[in-house]
Amino acid sequence: MNFEGLDPGLAEYAPAMHSALDPVLDAHLNPSLLQNVELDPEGVALEALPVQESVHIMEGVYSELHSVVAEVGVPVSVSHFDLHEEMLWVGSHGGHATSFFGPALERYSSFQVNGSDDIRQIQSLENGILFLTKNNLKYMARGGLIIFDYLLDENEDMHSLLLTDSSTLLVGGLQNHIIEIDLNTVQETQKYAVETPGVTIMRQTNRFFFCGHTSGKVSLRDLRTFKVEHEFDAFSGSLSDFDVHGNLLAACGFSSRLTGLACDRFLKVYDLRMMRAITPLQVHVDPAFLRFIPTYTSRLAIISQSGQCQFCEPTGLANPADIFHVNPVGPLLMTFDVSASKQALAFGDSEGCVHLWTDSPEPSFNPYSRETEFALPCLVDSLPPLDWSQDLLPLSLIPVPLTTDTLLSDWPAANSAPAPRRAPPVDAEILRTMKKVGFIGYAPNPRTRLRNQIPYRLKESDSEFDSFSQVTESPVGREEEPHLHMVSKKYRKVTIKYSKLGLEDFDFKHYNKTLFAGLEPHIPNAYCNCMIQVLYFLEPVRCLIQNHLCQKEFCLACELGFLFHMLDLSRGDPCQGNNFLRAFRTIPEASALGLILADSDEASGKGNLARLIQRWNRFILTQLHQDMQELEIPQAYRDKTGKNYDFAQVLKRSICLDQNTQAWCDTCEKYQPTIQTRNIRHLPDILVINCEVNSSKEADFWRMQAEVAFKMAVKKHGGEISKNKEFALADWKELGSPEGVLVCPSIEELKNVWLPFSIRMKMTKNKGLDVCNWTDGDEMQWGPARAEEEHGVYVYDLMATVVHILDSRTGGSLVAHIKVGETYHQRKEGVTHQQWYLFNDFLIEPIDKHEAVQFDMNWKVPAILYYVKRNLNSRYNLNIKNPIEASVLLAEASLARKQRKTHTTFIPLMLNEMPQIGDLVGLDAEFVTLNEEEAELRSDGTKSTIKPSQMSVARITCVRGQGPNEGIPFIDDYISTQEQVVDYLTQYSGIKPGDLDAKISSKHLTTLKSTYLKLRFLIDIGVKFVGHGLQKDFRVINLMVPKDQVLDTVYLFHMPRKRMISLRFLAWYFLDLKIQGETHDSIEDARTALQLYRKYLELSKNGTEPESFHKVLKGLYEKGRKMDWKVPEPEGQTSPKNAAVFSSVLAL
Repeated sequence: MNFEGLDPGLAEYAPAMHSALDPVLDAHLNPSLLQNVELDPEGVALEALPVQESVHIMEGVYSELHSVVAEVGVPVSVSHFDLHEEMLWVGSHGGHATSFFGPALERYSSFQVNGSDDIRQIQSLENGILFLTKNNLKYMARGGLIIFDYLLDENEDMHSLLLTDSSTLLVGGLQNHIIEIDLNTVQETQKYAVETPGVTIMRQTNRFFFCGHTSGKVSLRDLRTFKVEHEFDAFSGSLSDFDVHGNLLAACGFSSRLTGLACDRFLKVYDLRMMRAITPLQVHVDPAFLRFIPTYTSRLAIISQSGQCQFCEPTGLANPADIFHVNPVGPLLMTFDVSASKQALAFGDSEGCVHLWTDSPEPSFNPYSRETEFALPCLVDSLPPLDWSQDLLPLSLIPVPLTTDTLLSDWPAANSAPAPRRAPPVDAEILRTMKKVGFIGYAPNPRTRLRNQIPYRLKESDSEFDSFSQVTESPVGREEEPHLHMVSKKYRKVTIKYSKLGLEDFDFKHYNKTLFAGLEPHIPNAYCNCMIQVLYFLEPVRCLIQNHLCQKEFCLACELGFLFHMLDLSRGDPCQGNNFLRAFRTIPEASALGLILADSDEASGKGNLARLIQRWNRFILTQLHQDMQELEIPQAYRDKTGKNYDFAQVLKRSICLDQNTQAWCDTCEKYQPTIQTRNIRHLPDILVINCEVNSSKEADFWRMQAEVAFKMAVKKHGGEISKNKEFALADWKELGSPEGVLVCPSIEELKNVWLPFSIRMKMTKNKGLDVCNWTDGDEMQWGPARAEEEHGVYVYDLMATVVHILDSRTGGSLVAHIKVGETYHQRKEGVTHQQWYLFNDFLIEPIDKHEAVQFDMNWKVPAILYYVKRNLNSRYNLNIKNPIEASVLLAEASLARKQRKTHTTFIPLMLNEMPQIGDLVGLDAEFVTLNEEEAELRSDGTKSTIKPSQMSVARITCVRGQGPNEGIPFIDDYISTQEQVVDYLTQYSGIKPGDLDAKISSKHLTTLKSTYLKLRFLIDIGVKFVGHGLQKDFRVINLMVPKDQVLDTVYLFHMPRKRMISLRFLAWYFLDLKIQGETHDSIEDARTALQLYRKYLELSKNGTEPESFHKVLKGLYEKGRKMDWKVPEPEGQTSPKNAAVFSSVLAL
């Protein structure tokens, strides 16, 4: 290479820098790269110094591609590959920043960041670049314009920064604290104290913040609280660099020797799973920088300041043959960085040169880089033609020359009159709920329009000006202009509004006046709620599933049976399918079929719900059949037919599908086109039909058939059809007489109807299939259906329809119309009748039977139909035998490999201790967070919860409530989870990372299903649970417990319209116990709740003296207000563990 214009003094470094390393140079390097540096003493302006075109770079082997001079004679202090564009940023000791574009290192921009201090770190953001100097943080555009300049304290000496998210930055240095800065407000939001000062390097993973200190230590800190979780004492002298990848942390540094600090050639490697050091890695260079380069393997790149680079595996042995030489112009390498794509390495030396090494001739710095903006001249002559007929054409596209003459559009006021667009009126709901503070009004967002978007009425006569929430999407992809169709309120997607109390004050009864249980929709993949209800109200299927129990951890049939049991117990309160959907997400086939929706897709309604629920229907029937080997798998086939057809004809052609295929003919001795017809062997008890209305052609087919059916019905009934459902008094009298039968439907009942309520199917002698529509009049003609069954003729009645609601305001939803049978009404309401209901998550409403078969294809599209054989229930044994036996409470093995008997915290029940009806059991549960809460801040400063945090049970404890072993736990299970835990909530749950991992946990670890069965057995046997805040516990565990079996101390010691009192304060006030000191312990909490219940019985005389107990509560609330509900700091920590009752545990 020919470096023109460099200082001649630099030449003395080139020849004899590392001659001893010549035998180990990379064999793939071009020898022309190693020629002597030729210097021109005259000196010219320096631009990028390209490598000769003859350089050959082998794929997968790093070789030098280009070198460039950033600033002559000024050492490079930091280099950074841009994470958004194909650029390399370089900062110098003189405070100057330079950027180079692409692998050719073309100079893009160059500007001064600081006049005196060196640039110590560079971080690229989407809109600019952050530069950190000694006591200054500057955010600049890539072209050099200043976005903000944040001046730190003069006493600060900053060395490192870490971008924790898109708007939060941590800055550390030689002082004893780390500053958190909000990039949106450019303000310091928090200051974290650091026990060991001198944080010069910071890294982040999804588990920890890593801080490298000048003392040679590396500290691991909590992502939320920034508290030290672990600390590695890597080097006795100082830390030079470290990096983290996966479960490994590698560090290099200096060790203390008698003569001072010496570079340590042993890299310290730590396993983050076990939090301990593994075998150190000895290298053959003096390591100053290191980075993981995980391309094919977890390779480490170790760089010395003299220019040597070695690649090796962190857990293997270093090979001297893996060393190559960078050949810097200056004596030392000052900085090193790796691109995000791992295809490029950048080195900066002490003479201001930057060297780019790559593993391919045309590398890219990022996997997906955006285009870089360049300063281009204004190309007026090449502007595209503009279409003046477009009303929304931006006239600013036309460049206007600078002129002092009057423009043609500058009309005098006499010839023009301003006509501003009139703003639309403020929503009446906003005006009704608005609260005024001074001259500013605050109101909650009624969500009738998109945020920050207000449509204008462009024309006074525009009749289509309306809230877009009233306009549904064009159904199934029609290209014509959509008409305005109002989605009925009961069919719209329902959402839960959360308050400070969560769901406790949400009025579910407003949406469900029946005693049937709805299902909550906020759980991931809850789009299948409607299909769960359909399967529940199929009584033979329900009984079969509830009688099923197996040992498989994630069995859909078992979880569905548990959910059906909750629906049985509920008296109108909604249930949630948490455990069922968790098991559903673990099945690989469900993910492969695309049935697992991401949260973003589910919230925005991007997925085709109609197609999705039909795939789910086919999958769940197949899966239940595999789990139980008893269910029939119904199938239906798409119809490809033409114009006007009876529904029975289409159904027959869909089942007995004709297929054209090539078959061998023995007579012709060649392949001939043949027609194969698929026939069925026997008729199923339940006929499930996927409608497959996924395109405009199929939607038009349904619409056309409904119109033809309507015309035929009008023609059949002549002029007897009424316009509505109102009848004269004479008609009602005729209805009351035995002979009087009203057979004249209304016009509204006949519109958009093509489906029959009943169909008749028969297997012919030659295994053919006859299908026809069936009406009550046909039964009078042909005789009752039971008599026909003896001849192989069966009548199927419509039992459920699942429809897709098209609503652009919410992205659409799925609802079900279900015909609820007599046994369900008898069990829930004590009456015997049949009724159609609409099930829309937790909204349940009775409907007319005609509404179940009316499909307005503009907003209500059929997805799934369920037909069942008439009198089906009489063919099955519908008795349910509880499959859960007492053996589930006996001792079981732990999943944890390291669990020992010495760690056992409970004693299982003996056979003579089996609980009986009415026995007391103390219960407490601890939870971890799987997904954080999503909330928004309103304009008046209040917080609105959009989506609550998703919790998962992590520990369940049950203690004996009576007998000689009262207070001793018999269940203390830690629940293993396969899902990613976001927050262990250690301060409140006592659960630590690793407690739920079977490989390293020392706890009694079980599956959720195993512990769930224990609790179900206790509920079914009739025990009474004593605890504090059990409503939330049972909700997260996904259990429905009868209210008379719950004794909750949070309500026993509560006065109406007053605050709830914590267990910690109640224990201190009534029992003189100090509990929950540092963390919560479920054994301690459950035992304390039992003691509080005993105290309640003592104070209220077993509930016979409520007035005296009311006085006790008044004293409790007065004391709480005086102490601000805080327990005084203990002089000597006491807890139920130190009580006399705990001694029996130790004795056992």
